[in-house]
Amino acid sequence: MMKKVLLFGAFFAFLGMSAFAQEAAEEGVTQEDLTKFANVEVMTAVFVENKTEELKNMILKNEVIEGGARYNEIKAAWGDDAKMAEANVTDEEKAAFQKIQDFQGSLQKGAIEYKTELIKNDSILGVSIYNKVNEARKSDPSVKEQLDALVAELKAKADAEKEGTAEDASDEK
Repeated sequence: MMKKVLLFGAFFAFLGMSAFAQEAAEEGVTQEDLTKFANVEVMTAVFVENKTEELKNMILKNEVIEGGARYNEIKAAWGDDAKMAEANVTDEEKAAFQKIQDFQGSLQKGAIEYKTELIKNDSILGVSIYNKVNEARKSDPSVKEQLDALVAELKAKADAEKEGTAEDASDEK
């Protein structure tokens, strides 16, 4: 009987410590932590946008495939020898298409690796801050709202800077 009481007491003590640790983590999230976390989200989004733009250019400016319409035609026939023959897909087009497919396949992996490196870098974010903010975001809707607003604000600034840079570049031509 005494053993059950001790186990029961230890169980509740453990639950109390877990709740306390979670509360402490939520309270420990500073504005600086949120800003660092949001910056990583924005940097990752910009990375993905740039790679997506690169993919788009690979398709539209490909000298072998010659544009999106032919790319879509090859894509629809890809993997079916009869359809490939019907669409008159050349060996050169197959190689160009495969190169584009390989790049596209590497995008997600590249984005994950990029974000992981940002998270691991203590001067940018750090794993402990990432975990603390991520946990607070999951458990506290107000932290999630605050973080979402911060990400949107930083993303808008990044987009404005990108547009400003693009305009400056076109002005120089």
